[in-house]
Amino acid sequence: MTLQIKSLEQYQEAYKNSVENPEGFWAEQAETFTWFEKWHTVLHHDFVTPDVRWFEGGKLNITVNCLDRHIATKGDQTAIIWEANEAFEPSKRYTYKQLLAEVNKCANTLKAQGVKKGDRICFYMPMIPEVAIAMLACARIGAIHSVVFAGFSANALADRIKDAECKMVICSDYNRRGPKNIPVKDVVDEAISMGCASVEKVLVYKTTGGKVNWNSNIDIWWHETVDTMSDQCEPEVMDAEDMLFILYTSGSTGKPKGVVHTCGGYMVYTCYSFKNVFQYQDGDIYWCTADVGWITGHSYILYGPLLAGATTMMFEGVPGHPDAGRFWHVCEKHRVNQFYTAPTAIRALMAAGWHEPEKYDLSYLKVIGSVGEPINEEAWHWYDEKVGRGHAPIVDTWWQTETGGILITPLPGITDTKPCFASYPLPGVQPVLLDANGVELEGNNVEGLLCVKFPWPSILRTTYGDHERCRTNYFAAFKNYYFTGDGAKRDEDGRYRIIGRVDDVINVSGHRIGTAEVEDAIDQHSGVVESAVVGYPHDIKGQGIYAYVKPHHEVVDAEHFRREILAVVTKHIGPIAKPDKIQIVTQLPKTRSGKIMRRILRKIAEGQTDQLGDTSTLLNPECVEELKAGALE
Repeated sequence: MTLQIKSLEQYQEAYKNSVENPEGFWAEQAETFTWFEKWHTVLHHDFVTPDVRWFEGGKLNITVNCLDRHIATKGDQTAIIWEANEAFEPSKRYTYKQLLAEVNKCANTLKAQGVKKGDRICFYMPMIPEVAIAMLACARIGAIHSVVFAGFSANALADRIKDAECKMVICSDYNRRGPKNIPVKDVVDEAISMGCASVEKVLVYKTTGGKVNWNSNIDIWWHETVDTMSDQCEPEVMDAEDMLFILYTSGSTGKPKGVVHTCGGYMVYTCYSFKNVFQYQDGDIYWCTADVGWITGHSYILYGPLLAGATTMMFEGVPGHPDAGRFWHVCEKHRVNQFYTAPTAIRALMAAGWHEPEKYDLSYLKVIGSVGEPINEEAWHWYDEKVGRGHAPIVDTWWQTETGGILITPLPGITDTKPCFASYPLPGVQPVLLDANGVELEGNNVEGLLCVKFPWPSILRTTYGDHERCRTNYFAAFKNYYFTGDGAKRDEDGRYRIIGRVDDVINVSGHRIGTAEVEDAIDQHSGVVESAVVGYPHDIKGQGIYAYVKPHHEVVDAEHFRREILAVVTKHIGPIAKPDKIQIVTQLPKTRSGKIMRRILRKIAEGQTDQLGDTSTLLNPECVEELKAGALE
């Protein structure tokens, strides 16, 4: 299996080898997988065009490596544990044998409906086992899956279907999320009515049996088709550089970008990173709480764990349903060993039940992870003390949809951890900090623009249908570098701290101040749930700091509360970082994945409330009017 690092010395040696001989290093990892034909060229890369190819000429099918190759030794081992939305419902388990049979049946259904290698299939599904089965079924026959989080609006879904010219949509009748039943099929119907002419069939899984509109010309029930199919399906032979999936990520401007990942390099890197970041051992129970609508779900619920022969958990519900103890109850129930979630969830659970984790047996946890955005210091310490309890180290992982896998992270029990620091690059990852002129900043205790100067196997290959957009977004800013769009600091020991998107770095009187740092300081105030900081034009300083602050409770004396926040920021960063304006809010605008939509906050702070753009894909679009009404002059 994939080579796993076990000590600091091994990490240092692996990292050195990966930089000095990257082709040899990654070829060694790739050798551990099943290939129909071996590659003739390990790597071709050009960061100008850009043109990156890994394991060229290699023939494989990723599902053979996720499923078939485990059958002889792990056929009866649990591959997926599914935990339902309602805590009283029984869990489901699929062994590797059962999962392969279900994937083959679904693959045969897709073929029977005319789906061929290279066709794009759009998913709009809840977190049920069938979403994993159908994604793997696409990969089995060489179809390209494009998963859209089943919470986006019909408009957003239609845009993504049209951009990829999807031939089929796979959805459910309803999506159970917490106390709600969301009519998913209705959203799909509405999207298709918006000119999605490429869609020939809609495959519908019955989750609730609630009333749905039905068009017998294109709609097909999962249970009437998939369940009747043969459980044998020969895997399609894929080239290492054939497309595996498209995943749309919101751009700061314009339409969403369809990030493209390919079969071979993505397979090698997600397995390698999974085994090492989570230090997974045979028999462990691993749980990532993400949705498969995001890259985290693709890489670290589905592909990475199954490639490694792991037992991976899927969760249909939400963190606070039926109460703030749900995550911890699930960890106790299944004796979870590795737990991976987002800072947004951590902060929400911290606010809802500071001592809640103490009620549960979390002694089986060996690693706890954080993903999606930098975790603030207060949340890091709470997570460490209340959940990790001093024996499960935190891996604060940094990566992107475009990177395919985790790039910078501590290795649990091997490298040290430090609050707010993603820490060290994984082997094969060569990060650098550049100044505004593209000059590499040498040494430590420096701050600059985070770039990567050499490809890793799961780097994006293009943006679907628009390669020029890929070039301009990621490779044009600095010649021969992949530009992450993030600013970062490197401390005295070489650890990396992500300080936010470059457009989330505020230049106050010539001082570069990361919004994440100011937010982290504000969040130290015991009365603050969370905050968001943006820059706005300032006559004297160039840019001022505008803070949106959500308190735990109703604020009686707003001015006193603001003075306390200014004191906390002064204490943690210095007076230069004190917000010029502090707007007290009841909620912050968030995407469906839980990220704060700072673009909207920036426009409100700048007084450009007529330029907010599309707010329909927000989790809570109703908050926008409140924010506008409370904006400070």
